[in-house]
Amino acid sequence: MESAAHEGSPMKIRDAARVIRSKNAGPTQVSLDLMFDDPKLYERALKAPSLRPDVLAQRFGVPEAEVIPYPAAIAIKIVLPRRVIAGTPGDTDVYGAQQHRPLLDIEI
Repeated sequence: MESAAHEGSPMKIRDAARVIRSKNAGPTQVSLDLMFDDPKLYERALKAPSLRPDVLAQRFGVPEAEVIPYPAAIAIKIVLPRRVIAGTPGDTDVYGAQQHRPLLDIEI
């Protein structure tokens, strides 16, 4: 992974990030988190056309302001509104744990 990251050859985000997860962020939101061990991989992800805030915002149907880089944490966060309040009828993922799947195959 390290050599590919620094050589610039294509790689999947799932191979670059240490953690890719989604989780409950209260009754009305879910957060998607991409966390990196390597600052160079984080920078590569930030520069990737496929992970630009406008591209991710469009992919998940949220305002661009909800795609938040956190340089101090070497992470990227995406905040999604829930379609229904957590735990109410129609909520299919009360823990918000299955929402990150569309991120896994993104190439950087």
